[in-house]
Amino acid sequence: MYLLFFAVAGAVGGTVAYSFLGESLAALGIPNPGIATTFGLPFFRAVGWMLAALSAGSFLFAAFLISPRLPGGDHDRLHQASLSVDGHLASRTGAVAAICFGLIALLMIPLVLSDVSGTPLAQTLGLETLTVAVEQVAMAQVWLIVALIALVTGCTGLMSRAWITQPLLLLGSILMIIPLGLTGHSSSGGNHDHGTNSYLWHLVFLVLWVGGLMALLAHGRRLGPDLDIALRRYSTIALVSIIVMAVSGLVNAAIRIELTDLLTTRYGLIIVAKTIGVIILGVFGWIHRAWVIPQVQANPADRRLFRQVAIVEVLVMAAVTGIAITMGRTPPPPPRIPNLSQMATKLGYELSEKPTILNVWGMWRFDLLFGALALLLAVGYLSAVWRTRQTGHTWSSTPTAWWLAGCVTLLVTMSSGIGLNMPAVFSVHMVGHIILSLVIPIFLVMGAPLTLLMTAFAPGAPGRPNIHDWVRAFTRSRLVGVITHPVVNTLQFLVFFYVMYLFIPLYELLISKYAGQLIMNTVLLVSGCFYVWGMLGPDPIPRRRPATVRLGWLVASLPVHLLVGVYLLRLDTILGEEFYRSLLLPWELDLLADQRTAVLAWATGVVPLAVVALLLIGHWPGTVGKTTGNEEKTTTGSNAENENHTTFLGPTTDGKTPTSDHGTRTTDQP
Repeated sequence: MYLLFFAVAGAVGGTVAYSFLGESLAALGIPNPGIATTFGLPFFRAVGWMLAALSAGSFLFAAFLISPRLPGGDHDRLHQASLSVDGHLASRTGAVAAICFGLIALLMIPLVLSDVSGTPLAQTLGLETLTVAVEQVAMAQVWLIVALIALVTGCTGLMSRAWITQPLLLLGSILMIIPLGLTGHSSSGGNHDHGTNSYLWHLVFLVLWVGGLMALLAHGRRLGPDLDIALRRYSTIALVSIIVMAVSGLVNAAIRIELTDLLTTRYGLIIVAKTIGVIILGVFGWIHRAWVIPQVQANPADRRLFRQVAIVEVLVMAAVTGIAITMGRTPPPPPRIPNLSQMATKLGYELSEKPTILNVWGMWRFDLLFGALALLLAVGYLSAVWRTRQTGHTWSSTPTAWWLAGCVTLLVTMSSGIGLNMPAVFSVHMVGHIILSLVIPIFLVMGAPLTLLMTAFAPGAPGRPNIHDWVRAFTRSRLVGVITHPVVNTLQFLVFFYVMYLFIPLYELLISKYAGQLIMNTVLLVSGCFYVWGMLGPDPIPRRRPATVRLGWLVASLPVHLLVGVYLLRLDTILGEEFYRSLLLPWELDLLADQRTAVLAWATGVVPLAVVALLLIGHWPGTVGKTTGNEEKTTTGSNAENENHTTFLGPTTDGKTPTSDHGTRTTDQP
């Protein structure tokens, strides 16, 4: 069955790309490398995307669409649960698919070299030529990174039988496509920041949508249990996916071409064909919700309608995937502004005004990644609060205010003049660095989002864990316990916070490409959230150390902060000098003076660290911030290991704490 899907995707991709071969080669100015490359490259690229989708969908299925093996239905041991037989089959499928995707990624290295040089494929298979490809061809380097991530994910998946590892494998299967999302037409030219961000949203939800359905279809064919639950959960994912893909696809197309180009250029025709395919798939989604899900719920043993609809739907998905990958080999229409400035080419947009403390708030360019993420986080949190109150529980406005402050700060920081000037001016970059890694994490962590989810959703029915149980298992997992250990947590924060400035070539590499800037900002935000969560987050973690211990590690890290500040102040080398000078900013900027000004921004990092310290002091026994008694005990042992900390939950209507009401209400909803 899978081979049929791969064949359809590859045949459509290879045929469409080959039919546009003449125009593509003429535009690129390279000779024809032969049919092995001109047909093989899009063929294997399409097959690769289907394999990536199958891997992500299978790990998604094993983690969240089907229940693991839980003797007696005991959700308290979910973090220690092993996979059921069907979960194991899905996980093994995901691992094999990831390994196959990694092998195709390795094959793409000589294919890419053959394609960009016009050399027949057979002549690019030698070790020497492959070394040249990896050293000199950017796409070959990207495919090598993809191969490494995919092979590590696949091999790890083959060795893992625990349920708790499946979300991590799902993350790995998504990470292995991210490098591809950071390259291509969307990553170059004007507005390439918007193009890249919209493309990333598009690809992530594409693999979840396509891969989830393939995993469901395989489960239905082998007559696995609980298809009705899995289908209902997947239906929600599919609905969200098609909305995100439609919006991100429209944004990406609007950046690349004019409306008049849709029917007059081959690139536009591909977009039209892809759009029609997505609309057809939307109709299939409606059929699932209107007919298939009710029939499966009414008679779980009768799966004929589901199999028939799903097989046709996956075939359409495969064809759409094949059409979509040909966009990478079809030259887009000429840019709207034919002669982009050096700044617009490197940043994706123009900066015309020197940033100051006041005028940065008047500059605005919505960030399609972090800005959209901020809005989604705010909407999701408020939805959970609404659900909490609908179920008769209470939720204080204090954590809600913290969370929304974090979302607003993220949105404003990345979409205002701060985010716009971060890639161009080192001092503004430093301001953004402090906000992303310290200020926003404090706001978000103090919003207690995990506790809110465990309050909004009741525990699942015995043997059928849901969001409540998944979150609770996450907070009890060994990996979280290791990451949030004061020693590990402090070290990871110090490494990500400082290493790029101490290792100058790394900073210059990251700042020179939009992909590097995106990775840097993401890592800073995630690292900061883990650091603050481990230090003072209201959400439970395994074996939380006493506040005195956590405060000790915080104080111990302060000298490092000061020493790096002194290092930057005395540094005569200009960080990223070549890149900053290449922007040709329309105002005078003394790079060395600006770098020393950045130390002032660095010094402001002491303020959020002081806030963390004060909040920790408020957790000491006998102080005004002592425990409210609402936090769930996550471990057993000494009082120090189980030390409670301030939470913001109000009392529930039944007098029980929201995170320990197992058995008082259950549900099998996702």
